[in-house]
Amino acid sequence: MATCEVCGNNYGMTFEVHAQGAVHVFDCFSCAIHRMAPICEHCRVQIIGQGVEVEGQWYCGAHCARAEGKAGIVDRV
Repeated sequence: MATCEVCGNNYGMTFEVHAQGAVHVFDCFSCAIHRMAPICEHCRVQIIGQGVEVEGQWYCGAHCARAEGKAGIVDRV
């Protein structure tokens, strides 16, 4: 059994996420999202979907990127 790095639950069905050279251990997707999801630079929501990356900063969508002065950003349709 392994221990979730977010909630501390010692659980027999944890899973690992390998990202940027690090290994993270979680017991559920909500803990993984809590730890791993980027946060929108404008509205501060956790980005669970695709989001928009502009100049190394993450936004939940083109609207928030434009609100922060990023020009020419559009959502994919």
